[in-house]
Amino acid sequence: MFWKIVGGLLVVWVAFMVVGAVVGLLAKAVFWIAVVGGGVFLGAAAYGAIKSDKRKQLKS
Repeated sequence: MFWKIVGGLLVVWVAFMVVGAVVGLLAKAVFWIAVVGGGVFLGAAAYGAIKSDKRKQLKS
C-alpha cells in the first residue's frame, strides 16, 4: 500500500512538472508577442504622426 501512495504522488508530481513547463513556455511566448506587437504599434503610430498632413489637424 505504501508503494502505491508513493507511486501516485510521483505521477502527480510529474504531471504538475509537465503542466508547469507548458504553461511557463506559453507565458513567455505571449509576453514576447505582446512586446513585439507593442513595438510595431508604437512604430506605426509614430510614422503616422510624422507623415500626417498638417491641414487635417484640428484648429484650436
